[in-house]
Amino acid sequence: MSAPLLSVRDLAKHFPVERGIVFSRVIGSVRAVDGVSFDLAEGETLSLVGESGCGKSTTARLVLRLLEPTAGTIRFAGEDITRLRGAALAPVRRAMQPVFQDPYASLNPRMTVGRIIAEPMEVHGLGDAAERRARVEELLRLVGLAPYHAERFPHEFSGGQRQRIGIARALAVNPRLVVCDEPVSALDVSIQAQVVNLLKDLQQRLGLSYLFIAHDLAVVRHVSDRIAVMYLGEIVETAAKTALYAKPRHPYTRALLGAIPVPDPRRRRREAALGGDVPSPINPPPGCRFATRCAHAMPRCREERPTLRPIGEGHLVACHRADELAVPDIPSLAPHPPSPSVARRLALAAARRPSP
Repeated sequence: MSAPLLSVRDLAKHFPVERGIVFSRVIGSVRAVDGVSFDLAEGETLSLVGESGCGKSTTARLVLRLLEPTAGTIRFAGEDITRLRGAALAPVRRAMQPVFQDPYASLNPRMTVGRIIAEPMEVHGLGDAAERRARVEELLRLVGLAPYHAERFPHEFSGGQRQRIGIARALAVNPRLVVCDEPVSALDVSIQAQVVNLLKDLQQRLGLSYLFIAHDLAVVRHVSDRIAVMYLGEIVETAAKTALYAKPRHPYTRALLGAIPVPDPRRRRREAALGGDVPSPINPPPGCRFATRCAHAMPRCREERPTLRPIGEGHLVACHRADELAVPDIPSLAPHPPSPSVARRLALAAARRPSP
């Protein structure tokens, strides 16, 4: 088995909490990411999912080396990049590129689209002016825009078009890994589908690897190969897409999947909606961090912190009771056939519709 392109081990990021104006002192720390480990293979899409504030975006920024980790290691293409600085980090930054959540805030409004896409090539010293112009035109065509769009400014485009520009900029330096931080959450549903399909098409053409950050599990199901579920700074379950959606083993994963809207009023959910509030990341509870909201928690869960352990081929879960809890029936995201009465009404409406 080949070595992973990206390997993260025990990654942590704690932000200090200070009190006082003149003589400030540290009184605690926000454990935004607290011991995260995962691997990403070449050409694979790994999605990090979870509620807002669980540490997904912080993990992405740590991988990109936009934040300094408190602890842990990050290996990219076999090299430990955790403590690289300055010029030594430049080749890594070229090989790992981000696509940000807000397609307008991430683009400089004072620069034309052509300059925005060419800027990474200038920073890394790739090509001369003519070669960069040709590359910009090639990238615009690749993401579904026209070469003449290079002369326009970001405010002249729709949200979906601006995200395409952000994707073109990320691809300008031929990266191996693209970190997509909620790339479609700010877009309309129909535009989301277009951008997701574009990302999948580019992956097949260029052999890209994606670390995909999202909270929309319907989008994640379409784009992912494997999924890692995060809760309060920790990964609680990791599995291949088909295994996770068919047989989720962690109660938190089941709750997330149970919250997906199902287009059939006859289907009832077996998992109740999550109750209570997410504990504070400044003072997380001992033991399992999900125990305060879990309907299956027992005394051991509140005392002993579970570790990720294998429960099937490539399926890891951090739950003391994963072996004994019954696997729930998760409703499919695919539409179900209409009931006989609805089908009858549709047939009558079609019969009454005048022929063209």
